[in-house]
Amino acid sequence: MNTTTSPVKAVKKSKQEPIISLKNVAKTYHSSNIEIKALSDINLDIMPGDYLSISGPSGCGKSTLLSLLGLLDSPTNGEYFIQNVDTHNLSMDQQAELRNLHIGFVFQSFNLIDELSIFDNVALPLTYREETLTQSEIEQRVTQALAQVEMEHRKSHKPNQLSGGQQQRVAIARALAGQPSILLVDEPTGNLDSKNGDAVMDILNNLNKQGTTICMVTHDVRYAGHASKQIHLLDGKVIESSLAQEDMMNNANSPINQSAQAAV
Repeated sequence: MNTTTSPVKAVKKSKQEPIISLKNVAKTYHSSNIEIKALSDINLDIMPGDYLSISGPSGCGKSTLLSLLGLLDSPTNGEYFIQNVDTHNLSMDQQAELRNLHIGFVFQSFNLIDELSIFDNVALPLTYREETLTQSEIEQRVTQALAQVEMEHRKSHKPNQLSGGQQQRVAIARALAGQPSILLVDEPTGNLDSKNGDAVMDILNNLNKQGTTICMVTHDVRYAGHASKQIHLLDGKVIESSLAQEDMMNNANSPINQSAQAAV
């Protein structure tokens, strides 16, 4: 992979480098001579250890933004850097390699394979990594990931033997096993009742406290409030950004806080 990075124009306000950096990103779709602006002028830095929520009404651009962050789609305009790699000129194979290396996905629908055990569901993505892992390394990663979500005791079960909340925990473990730089979480409680939803959110909260970087899309205002950084979208634009109270003093000059000030 070509890992040559383009100079970052923004002056860094932190000694840390962003895991993900979006610069004036826009996404436009064309259909039957109709131009649809899904996203406009998105500027965002996601730093190591961040817990970011993206919320807003249906059709506001949440899913489009998550697809761009996950290298499942490309912006029409603007720049996207992940771990200081400019993704603009990367081939599809290079983007896939970068995605597999740095991004873990957690989907609303779990996406587990019923015919496989919980252990094998978590292990499966590891068998497709560019850097081949030994069976011992795979077993170690899977065991550790299942322990992080308190599901190691269910490793021999099949997905249809688990509750929805337990299946979502396994889906989180599958993402963690790849040891990604960031978890992209899409409506993690969308298919769960409130009790199971709260339990899954507790897992995500604890993972973040342990150092996992999380970017979560949610329509639920309660769960969005769990994140230490929050952005709200409307018609493809950031209309409001906020930081948790304990972070505000240390992040007064962060890009997300500047966006908040600009939106006022």
